Amino acid sequence: MGRIIVEVMPKPEILDPQGKAVGSALPRLGIDAFTAVRQGKCFHLSVDGPVTEELLAQARRAAEEVLSNPIIEDVVRVEALDDAACACGGDQ
Repeated sequence: MGRIIVEVMPKPEILDPQGKAVGSALPRLGIDAFTAVRQGKCFHLSVDGPVTEELLAQARRAAEEVLSNPIIEDVVRVEALDDAACACGGDQ
């Protein structure tokens, strides 16, 4: 079974209250190495069989038309996910 990962982030000019809240909480936990936090979305799309260029094209279309709001978000990544890798914390 193949998987495709899609990452979506708010456009730079869009306010990110969730990222700001996380960024404000980190120093209270003694984590002060980070200067900013932005929160986005991560999708794992599973397919039967290997990931092909055609499937990646369909994933890009889904990312642009369904998984993101193009007015306020950018699709920053659409790629096949190596079974050994576990990007975005997904483990399925």
